[in-house]
Amino acid sequence: MASTVVQVRMEESLRVEATSIAEQLGLDLPTAIRVFLKKMVAERAVPFSLSLPAQSRSATDGLSAMRELGRQAERAGVADMTLEEINAEIAAARAERA
Repeated sequence: MASTVVQVRMEESLRVEATSIAEQLGLDLPTAIRVFLKKMVAERAVPFSLSLPAQSRSATDGLSAMRELGRQAERAGVADMTLEEINAEIAAARAERA
């Protein structure tokens, strides 16, 4: 199979840090990049979630999210739970896992 060369410009600090992480995983940087590209092709998507940093969110976004969580709680029938009931549910779930 024919090979090709791909050049990527990046900050030196990014290359150094990425190389260190790849080596800790037993890979060199070119192999890590090939793994990423093969996964992207297999999934036909970027193989991880892309999102904006949390600091770019507005107060309106937070309020909208809280309202949606409230609607979900209403639909699930748990919107009127007390703090004690919530803590009891958490304790029961943790006990089941243990």
